[in-house]
Amino acid sequence: MNTLFGERKEGATKIVLKSVDEYPEAPVTLGTTLVNFTGDWRTFIPVIDDDKCVKCYICWKFCPEPAIFIREDGYVGVDYDYCKGCGICANECPTDAITMEKEEK
Repeated sequence: MNTLFGERKEGATKIVLKSVDEYPEAPVTLGTTLVNFTGDWRTFIPVIDDDKCVKCYICWKFCPEPAIFIREDGYVGVDYDYCKGCGICANECPTDAITMEKEEK
């Protein structure tokens, strides 16, 4: 499967960011959907495996909504109130740490 980087990365190592200043740059939108929940119509949800996550934050960077967030332990989480289930995060994850699973309503 192709990703932004061409191929899945084998043997990626974990990184730990010490401050918010070390986070990667990400696109910033002028508007916000924080007042409008957008996750109520999806079919699939991303599920993150912390054991496979290398804290690269590519999922956070490419999420089109404010659904991916960085937890205090440095791993990423998903705010399902805003996640649309688009699968961009899973597609771009270089270590396959994110799987899309059918949501049970």
